[in-house]
Amino acid sequence: MQSIYSNGYTIEFNEQSYKKLNQLILSNHYSSIFILTDSHCNDNCSPFLLPLLEVSIRIEIIEIEPGESLKTIATCVELWTILTEMGADRKSLIINLGGGVISDIGGFVASTYKRGIDFIHIPTTLLGMVDAAIGGKNGVDLGLLKNQVGVISNPKMVLIDTRYLETLPRREMRAGLAEMLKHGLIHDKNYWEQFLDLSQLDSTVLDHLIYRSIEIKNTIVLQDPTENGIRKALNFGHTLGHAIESHFLTTSSPLLHGEAIAVGMILEAYLSFEKGLLNTTEYHQIKYVISDLFEPVPLAENDIAQLLEYMIHDKKNEYGKIQFALLDGIGNTCLNQEVDNEIINKAFLDYLS
Repeated sequence: MQSIYSNGYTIEFNEQSYKKLNQLILSNHYSSIFILTDSHCNDNCSPFLLPLLEVSIRIEIIEIEPGESLKTIATCVELWTILTEMGADRKSLIINLGGGVISDIGGFVASTYKRGIDFIHIPTTLLGMVDAAIGGKNGVDLGLLKNQVGVISNPKMVLIDTRYLETLPRREMRAGLAEMLKHGLIHDKNYWEQFLDLSQLDSTVLDHLIYRSIEIKNTIVLQDPTENGIRKALNFGHTLGHAIESHFLTTSSPLLHGEAIAVGMILEAYLSFEKGLLNTTEYHQIKYVISDLFEPVPLAENDIAQLLEYMIHDKKNEYGKIQFALLDGIGNTCLNQEVDNEIINKAFLDYLS
């Protein structure tokens, strides 16, 4: 697969990517490499990566526990302290090996340590490959509020090797599909339609779908790196989805990011329908396809008030108003849409029915 060029870095694919990675490390004369990973990836992915690093400099592994609950400033303080104690300097390199949490927090730690050191993302989850590792967003949660503190800072490289997906539980694989569906809905109707029948999905087809998903996100990000315009389209499903994700973080059964976004896309497709941007057929197709892939989420009518409260703090809001990126037909978006609470309530009631 051909390299994809982004804003000052490249996205490399499968076997050829390790040659590019080693060339980058050699040409930048790094003093040391720190691999940030979680316990699951350290067991399953580090043994695959380490023999492919053809370097003579010191390599250290920093392991944290997996999960969204660790994506906090407190964890960052621990990591900054560990890097300091282990002698990381301005010429050190951080390789983030893991899913979306590792990409988010690792990029943030690298971007702020000693005012910024180089980092590389090697995502090991489907969600990480098509979303979290692409576009330069790095950050942490503030309590239950998603991604409230962060920076936009680009890696030196993103390395996509779909063999890491062999270590992924089925639930994590399905969660990653949510962002891929979103890319079709907001940008490419033909791409969306490839998900209408997944019975023929195999590893070759999946590789091409992943590649196209990354192309779509990268195309949007290149036009608007700091999210002042078209990049807001990538927030489709996320205004309500993040509220749902925050809500379930307080329960004994937290949702994966993609699971919450799947519900958010159904709800925000309904908002698009109510505003006359989607027709009945389009809305029902979206609702059917996503509902067929994802189990219903156990929301209750009395949860809606709490979800609206979370939305007030959504980082995408402007001038105190909740802003939605809604669909304008399948494959197009309408940005900066305000929606009355009454219609949001109707969307939840439609989902619960």
